[in-house]
Amino acid sequence: MISTEAQNIQLVRDYLAAVESNATGDALARFYTTDALQIELPNRLNPSGGHSDVPNLLKRAEQVPVILQSQEYEIHSIVSQGDRVAVEATWTAVLAVPIASLPAGGTMMAHFAIFFELRDGKIHRQRNYDCFEPW
Repeated sequence: MISTEAQNIQLVRDYLAAVESNATGDALARFYTTDALQIELPNRLNPSGGHSDVPNLLKRAEQVPVILQSQEYEIHSIVSQGDRVAVEATWTAVLAVPIASLPAGGTMMAHFAIFFELRDGKIHRQRNYDCFEPW
């Protein structure tokens, strides 16, 4: 039998793969509890940080292909304890539009620490600490 921790790690891996492939609608919503909340700590792209509920997350996912040609998560470490999963990853994206000094077609990179709290096999809380490479 697969442990809860192993199941939770697989859920997070599957979620990040769905984000990479620009999943939208039900293909993305299936990962979240109905009352899920993503907390983004202040960073270069979002200096004030923010909170996103599921409807906002799904709306933002629809905009990704307009902004990014592609994106990829390279997971460096992933650990689970009970219903919590922590991920250290490098995110790399090719831009579809210019952002700041980066041109369309340019690459944006960030180092992420992402902490998930799961409930009933779905993401209930997600906290992102995003450290972007200079541009």
